Amino acid sequence: MLSQRTRYTIRALLHLADRYGEGPVQLTEIAQAQNLPAKFLTVILSQMRRAGLVDTMRGREGGYWLARRPEEISYGEIVRLTRGSLGLLPCASRLAYEQCKNCISEDQCRLHRAMLMVRDETARILDGLSLADKVEVDDRIEA
Repeated sequence: MLSQRTRYTIRALLHLADRYGEGPVQLTEIAQAQNLPAKFLTVILSQMRRAGLVDTMRGREGGYWLARRPEEISYGEIVRLTRGSLGLLPCASRLAYEQCKNCISEDQCRLHRAMLMVRDETARILDGLSLADKVEVDDRIEA
């Protein structure tokens, strides 16, 4: 499950992607349009600035904008920056691998192998989807 931080970050960056090339977007506009708490949004955008996804300018005419083109920023990159991993289990993470506690050996664990498949398929989808992709409400897959 995606954390609140990850969902807020994606929504904020999508807002900036929609305004890409138009100049700085003020924090209050993003917060209001995306129904995000302004203080939390400041923290999120600061993290994205340090990661190189967002640039900022202070002052009355300042604001935030994407540091890279929307098509160069994937959902997978954002999830990894905010969540740390696409793996649902610590043993299925590429970048934050940890052996599961109270588990059988990984070579015998069918859950481990299944979660590796889930991680790889999730990465394929999220890394192939950028902020520039227009995923419309009607495009949703029915559960």
